[in-house]
Amino acid sequence: MNTLAVAAVALDFGGTLATPGASPCGRDVVAVLESRFGWPSPAGLDVAVDEVRAEAKAAYRQGVQTPWETILADAWQRVSAQPPDLDAVVDALWESVPDAVVDPRAAAAVRTLRRSQRELVLACNTQRPIAHRRRTLAVAGLVEHFDALVLSSDIGFTKPDPRFYAAVVDAAGGVPGAVLFVGDTLDKDVVGPRAAGMRAALVCAGEPPPGLPEDIPVIAHVAELPNLLERWP
Repeated sequence: MNTLAVAAVALDFGGTLATPGASPCGRDVVAVLESRFGWPSPAGLDVAVDEVRAEAKAAYRQGVQTPWETILADAWQRVSAQPPDLDAVVDALWESVPDAVVDPRAAAAVRTLRRSQRELVLACNTQRPIAHRRRTLAVAGLVEHFDALVLSSDIGFTKPDPRFYAAVVDAAGGVPGAVLFVGDTLDKDVVGPRAAGMRAALVCAGEPPPGLPEDIPVIAHVAELPNLLERWP
């Protein structure tokens, strides 16, 4: 039985702190090229982008993160065109596709957790670059409340890859049993963290999913997390 105190909390983002946000598509890329840069897009670029996105999504489910710069470079190659400054296009693309908005109740919970002196880590799968996710947290008034951000877009692999959880443990102080991982997905936010030696709690407003271990606490909203930690054994 784990007798360590919970010294750090790792929080998922989409579905936990915020409603999942939109993901760019081929039409968004074409719109950014024309509206932000005044560049004509090669014929068929939108279709090529969506094809590469689908392939990247399949790899994503296997734990591999494909940067949007790579997606766009591949798409341009498929339409036999010379790509522009892809870093600039990607940056403009994420500015044009808004991130999810942090739930005010979730934000209040994060502030309460910060006052408890625990380490806080944002730990999530996302294609959004870390600078843009920091901007989202800043808008919510939370960027300074997190000690570290572990994003799949930044480290190159996704939950439930064990390397993702190893990065979370390192960011949270290096003691797995002292870390509580909180999220809304059974395999990514409970099973994976537990296999890495962390504790876990599931955010689930409805019926708990089949296969959820009996000792995993369930909260309907992350706003309940501070009270859960107060009564943690």
